[in-house]
Amino acid sequence: MATKIHMEALSPTMEEGRLVKWLKAEGAAVSTGETLAEVETDKAVMELVARADGHLIKIVVPEGKTVAVGAVVGYIGTPGETVAAGAAGAAVADAAAGTSAVPAGPAPGVRLTAPALAPADATRVRASPLARRLARDRGVDIRTVLGSGPGGRVVKQDVEATEGGRQPAARSAAAAGPRAAAAPPTAAERGAAYEDVPLTQIRKTIAKRLAASTGPVPHFYLTAELDMERAAEAREALNRDLGDRGKVSFNDIIVRATAAALVRHRACNAWFQDDHIRYWNDVHIGMAVAVEEGLITPVVRHANHKSLLEIGEESRALARRARERRLTPEEYTGATFSVSNLGMFEIDQFTAVINPPEAGILAIGAVAPRPVAVDGEVRVRRRMRVTMSCDHRVIDGATGAAFLQTLRQMLENPLAMLL
Repeated sequence: MATKIHMEALSPTMEEGRLVKWLKAEGAAVSTGETLAEVETDKAVMELVARADGHLIKIVVPEGKTVAVGAVVGYIGTPGETVAAGAAGAAVADAAAGTSAVPAGPAPGVRLTAPALAPADATRVRASPLARRLARDRGVDIRTVLGSGPGGRVVKQDVEATEGGRQPAARSAAAAGPRAAAAPPTAAERGAAYEDVPLTQIRKTIAKRLAASTGPVPHFYLTAELDMERAAEAREALNRDLGDRGKVSFNDIIVRATAAALVRHRACNAWFQDDHIRYWNDVHIGMAVAVEEGLITPVVRHANHKSLLEIGEESRALARRARERRLTPEEYTGATFSVSNLGMFEIDQFTAVINPPEAGILAIGAVAPRPVAVDGEVRVRRRMRVTMSCDHRVIDGATGAAFLQTLRQMLENPLAMLL
């Protein structure tokens, strides 16, 4: 009897997944633990592995489709074995319709009313999921449609224009020629005012997390301007001495100072829980990293026990893996406090949204020369603005202010981190 391949919960917060790529073709032999497909979760691209030995006898969910956790995406069985139409039909119908909920097994009494899927080679055409679904529903061969989206991508309006006679539906990709493929009509030429692009899994999660933070969590903000002259000088001296052994960035220094300050202010290194507050003894710093689809926060664990070089090496490795969408759940969960740095974009000051259940996040602006009064004289010093977002259920104003005072002491006099 065939074994169902389910969409598994590949991250702690995953509710649905998009099947990015099948790494095995139908009919291929597979072994337990072998990677079958790549799945985009709410945080990263993960591997879906086989849970049985045999052959991949049926692919139910095609590449690019999003389905709920627990949905059947394929079957493993013996060569020549077939899957009952009722077992796979409902799943195929839902995938063709673009729904996110695919039944986890047979669906008695459910009729397969969706039109047949487009030819397999149509998946090579660049098109939005909405355009593919509309083409299938209206019986349009998407390979014959000229795309007006970015890079010649076929969008909904292109399919509608084809059916309405405003675009030559009988024109094939070969007949269109290289000139048409290289220079597709612009959106304005096609009459398209906009393009609807479905949310990625990571963008859906960002939307949910922000709604769960800015609404229920009572934020308040504390801003301070710090003198970074000594930190900058120390960084320059360290990098000269290190040579080819590595480099220390301002972000590394800030993460190290933040971890040291949190050790002294456990009230800020905390989680708000339903009926209690959890105060952490070790510091695990979440480090906001911008990726193509949005934002993810890999975690530098036990940052209070690591040197500047260790923090720097780990931070860069985590950031690289985040941009490659290759982080494991252990690498982006469990932060006790977060840091978001937009200084490299020359942003002077901003406020960041707390990532529950954490009680605080630090927003870092640019280190820039500014005229300031020093000993009764105006001098140019390298300065940096920081804004701390606090969950008022955990952190009071004076508590947050005391933490920022300690952070100021450590950054304005880096030797204080050694105390």
